[in-house]
Amino acid sequence: MIRSDLIETLHGVAVPDPFRRLESADDPETIAWVTDQNALTRRLLDTPLRGQLTARLRELHRVPRMSAAAVRGERIFFTENDGSRAQAVLYIAQESGVRDQGSVLVDPNLLAADGTTAITVFEPDDTGARVVYGLSRHGSDVQELLIHDVAQGGPLADRLQWVKFASIAWWGDGFFYTRYPQPGAVPPEHEQYFCQVWYHRIGDPQTADRLVYDRPDAPEVVFDVDVTSDDRHLLISSYQGASDHAEVHVADLRRRAGLSDPSGVFGVAPRALVTGFSDGWHFIDGRDGRLYFRTDAGAPFGRIVRFDLSAASPDAHTVIAESRDTIVDAAVANGRLLVSSLRHASSRLATWSLEGGDEREIALPGIGTVSALGARWADARSFATFSSFTMPPAIMACGADALAPIRPTALPFEPADYVTEQVWYPSKDGTPISMFLVRKQELQSTPDPFVLLTGYGGFNISLTPSFDPSDFLWLDAGGTIAVANLRGGGEYGDAWHRAGMRERKQNVFDDFIAAAEWLQSSGRAARGRVAIEGGSNGGLLVGACLVQRPDLFGAAICRVPVADMLRYHLFTVGRFWIPEYGCADDAADFPFLLRYSPYHNVVDGTAYPPTLVMTADTDDRVSPGMAKKFAARLQEAVSGTNGGPILLRVETRAGHGAGKPIEKQIEEQADSYAFLFHYLTQTSENEHTRR
Repeated sequence: MIRSDLIETLHGVAVPDPFRRLESADDPETIAWVTDQNALTRRLLDTPLRGQLTARLRELHRVPRMSAAAVRGERIFFTENDGSRAQAVLYIAQESGVRDQGSVLVDPNLLAADGTTAITVFEPDDTGARVVYGLSRHGSDVQELLIHDVAQGGPLADRLQWVKFASIAWWGDGFFYTRYPQPGAVPPEHEQYFCQVWYHRIGDPQTADRLVYDRPDAPEVVFDVDVTSDDRHLLISSYQGASDHAEVHVADLRRRAGLSDPSGVFGVAPRALVTGFSDGWHFIDGRDGRLYFRTDAGAPFGRIVRFDLSAASPDAHTVIAESRDTIVDAAVANGRLLVSSLRHASSRLATWSLEGGDEREIALPGIGTVSALGARWADARSFATFSSFTMPPAIMACGADALAPIRPTALPFEPADYVTEQVWYPSKDGTPISMFLVRKQELQSTPDPFVLLTGYGGFNISLTPSFDPSDFLWLDAGGTIAVANLRGGGEYGDAWHRAGMRERKQNVFDDFIAAAEWLQSSGRAARGRVAIEGGSNGGLLVGACLVQRPDLFGAAICRVPVADMLRYHLFTVGRFWIPEYGCADDAADFPFLLRYSPYHNVVDGTAYPPTLVMTADTDDRVSPGMAKKFAARLQEAVSGTNGGPILLRVETRAGHGAGKPIEKQIEEQADSYAFLFHYLTQTSENEHTRR
């Protein structure tokens, strides 16, 4: 039996956990139950409408989507998928020929027949002669690092294992990189932790790599590595799990640059530059001992600072002061600071002198997002990757006063047919919350308008205008897409983030619930015609709001949710999230986690709205057991009511989301919209596929 009468006593409180068995993915009962759940989902969703949606999605996905650009002199590296391949391909282009697609360096589509091997990271060396790239299989966070030699046109023999969330910085005849302990070096429950910094010299076996830095006293600390543009200093930024709060250490590489063995850096303790894990710190670049960072220390919206290492006790000197715009990224481009910030949750781009003066704004194509910068200290050209609700991610050249596309893009829709607006509404406590609304330009008036509302609200992550080809199924059927900028995110600075974390997490749910209430009271949606969707931390958001206000929503899509707040930290990399959520092992945190944990707050006999819970069998970030338990508990609760249905969809050979093949994305999106159109809109099939 899947269900049991298990009750645990935590901090003196009896806590039922009737579906704990579903945490065990290899349990025969769990396997049989999941098989039955997938079969039920297929019986309800495999309709002629779904087939039409799938066909249209294949058309909508045939658009090029580009990554950040890595600039190395005249060479530009990037990944791109034109929608015809399962995975994005790594390209190299000469700057003079960047308008062309470029030459293929690595095509992961040739590595797995089912298209589940993806390039998840790449980093060229200083000259662009070699590039390190990471491969992920079946959507796993685990990566294998390989090295492509551009001149030879193929990979070198080097293979680096035990890598996740890779950070890479070239130096000498090798590179620094982050990895995790070799299996067996630590107990199995700790193999997801104890991040380390290593140095790999090209041509050496991984067994010859040298340990540079680790924190055996702090297993949840994660490292980023950078080398300054003059190759003089190694920067090691230490983060508390998924938090931006950091310590920074610096090592002088110049003293060792003349050594025949670059491993001379090892054994010398790096110098502490920032300590305490109290604020966010992100390295930008440095030269001649002058190091630039962006930080929210003493500046919730962010500022740019510089350390001068020639000083006996270097202090952070403000270069660009805090403003009402939230600084989210920065680079040094041709001797000037290139700064990306958010103004009302939409991107702004500007350059400044290295002393913080002479601000020059670079106009963007419209309301949208600068997701990445491609620039280096001495390179004359710089690039930014820009996208919007109606524009797929594209690399654009940073001109003197505007971004310019490097090549035209053909789209299977007309962007001018859609309009984006931003509205503000009050949350439960009166806090103003911004929200983007996207709809057809000539939206026909209807007595029953319907809206798909999404949010995230966590980890200092900003929900800014982004491109999703599946949105056009909803928009072309007359629906509105609503994206709420909830507390817990990073749209309005560090204070905004802190207002939605730990014991203040309920603010996030209140913001989302207030969005749905406003959409209905303003007439943007009819009563019962707001669907909600979200993934990961956004799945937690959907789950919590679903159980708190089941009367408010017409349908819900709950993807890869963190649904058990009392046990999430026991699985995968859950301990990385303790700074954001708190931990039920702590008696002070337990009460507020129990109050909103979706799984624990499902009430029997409640008519929960139609809900599709989605997860993947190889998700090694958010344990799929939580989604299974939540779905089972909801199914039990709606039994005998007019609520539901509650469906569970478990994807195979896929992970948390990154690296998912295009066809798997299409199949998942077809299921989502087939579910929403059937249970929320009840509109004729032809309406949902018209173009």
